[in-house]
Amino acid sequence: MPADTVPDSPPPPLRPFPADWQRALAVVAHPDDLEYGCSAAVASWVQEGREVAYVLVSRGEAGIDTLPPAEAAPLREKEQRASAAAVGVSVVEFLDHRDGSIEYGIDLRRDIAAAIRRHRPEVLITLNHRATWAPGAWNTPDHVAVGRAVLDAAADAGNRWIFPELTERELPPWNGVRWVAVANSPDPTHAVRADRGLEHAVSSLLQHRAYIEALTDEDPETYVRRFLTESTGASRARFGGKPAVVFELFSR
Repeated sequence: MPADTVPDSPPPPLRPFPADWQRALAVVAHPDDLEYGCSAAVASWVQEGREVAYVLVSRGEAGIDTLPPAEAAPLREKEQRASAAAVGVSVVEFLDHRDGSIEYGIDLRRDIAAAIRRHRPEVLITLNHRATWAPGAWNTPDHVAVGRAVLDAAADAGNRWIFPELTERELPPWNGVRWVAVANSPDPTHAVRADRGLEHAVSSLLQHRAYIEALTDEDPETYVRRFLTESTGASRARFGGKPAVVFELFSR
């Protein structure tokens, strides 16, 4: 090895996710985003008695090549509600932005800020807002737009002079968001044990059967179990050898 070459140091251990909170709101672009991302953690939190609600920015109507959007939207909404129920989440809302064409901007920030004011969470959950999942793995514009808007809306929701029309709609400011947790980030900092919620997560992702069957010819249960086992096992070395759902945590 050349004298001026320094070997890469291993990434630091992942810290346990904060435990001193009661309400979380997950805001993502599409049905299935949470199930591919962090539903094992959601299942564990619900089992502990915490409250979690879901907001989907679109209905995922552009996600199945063999189904026109008018048919795909109600099907994917139905699958998402069943998927949420499988991990104990009963509140699922849709903002009806157009799948595949979600734009970062004032309208999106306003709609997410309104959801934050309605639900008044301490933790906000979203999906990776960065340009890539990993080197060479490009993210989609919808995920980037929604993730970025969630980070911004966490502050918007607490400022009465941004979107004052929300106050007129009897949605007073909420400045109680303490953390924004970004699932599937390429730069995770914290983790939740996945083993306690893994079976619920498998059941949850399997509810997206129409989407999965359009995505792969593999047996759905085999595909889902393999995917979730591999994804939650990828960070074992950084979390005491335990399977984990990882997050990049932003404090406020």
